[in-house]
Amino acid sequence: MATPTAAIGSTASPITAHPTAASPITAAPALEEVADGVHAFVQPPGGWCLNNAGLVTGRPGGEGPPVLIDTAATESRARLLRREAERVAPGGPGVVVNTHFHGDHTFGNSLFTPRAVVVAHEGTRADSAEAGLGLCGLWPGVEWGEIPLTLPTLTFRDGLTLHAGGLRVELLHLGPAHTADDTVAWVPERGVLFTGDLVWSGVTPFVLMGSVTGSLRALERMRALAPRVVVPGHGPVGGPELLDATEAYLRWLLRIAEESVRDGLPPLEAARRADLGGFAPLLDPERLVGNLHRARAELEGLPPGARMDVAGPFGEMVAYHGGLPDCHA
Repeated sequence: MATPTAAIGSTASPITAHPTAASPITAAPALEEVADGVHAFVQPPGGWCLNNAGLVTGRPGGEGPPVLIDTAATESRARLLRREAERVAPGGPGVVVNTHFHGDHTFGNSLFTPRAVVVAHEGTRADSAEAGLGLCGLWPGVEWGEIPLTLPTLTFRDGLTLHAGGLRVELLHLGPAHTADDTVAWVPERGVLFTGDLVWSGVTPFVLMGSVTGSLRALERMRALAPRVVVPGHGPVGGPELLDATEAYLRWLLRIAEESVRDGLPPLEAARRADLGGFAPLLDPERLVGNLHRARAELEGLPPGARMDVAGPFGEMVAYHGGLPDCHA
């Protein structure tokens, strides 16, 4: 991802049902209705830059325009998302929410403006402005297309309630977690939670730019909402078991970090020696290296979400992977 500056039980059930790192992309991105008037745009299999988005249309004639939650990384994928959104909501969304600043969730903003107003946490806007289009430089072989940087023009601090076709869409600031400032979108009348990258499905979580402990706190808050449907930032839609799977990985990560400190192993060596066990099927396992950097920094007293080197850990992730990780955006 772009930078702002350039005790565990079995987890086999929620994890092994999803694609493995060797799985091909077998399905096209599609908009699927997950509850009445609530849709998820899922981009299989959910690896680097293949994020999910959401669309809340609500009831016909209900108050408020359709709300889109996150966009897509490339022009072509954002155009597909727009076509799919317009298929169920003629004219398209009137509001676009960015859950965090990473380009796979924000680069498609321009495909929905000026009709739609782009909304985000004030920290997300600031980090988006600072990061710019830096993500493109990590994967120069990707056809990014025309994606002018389009920042949110409406920001909030703690939370904001939108109305989409008579349905409340509650934007809740839960960061630092995946990044320093993360937002989830909660549709209480339908029990649907759009988590952004605070929850992952069949994909390795990534907290290098956020916080391990903050992510665990965010998971507690999301679980208290008692969602019936969970739309993760990447990977297949599920239910509350996705919260459990993400938490299990993070608690395992903390244990590996503590052991690495005890044994004097740097993050890359600790990652190479780690037994992934039930987490081996997850996509993008190289993220363990970056996650260990953040976990160790927090064990040493770094506050959640505080800035730290990102380029170095990403280089070690490439080394762990044996080359630049695949990006199919």
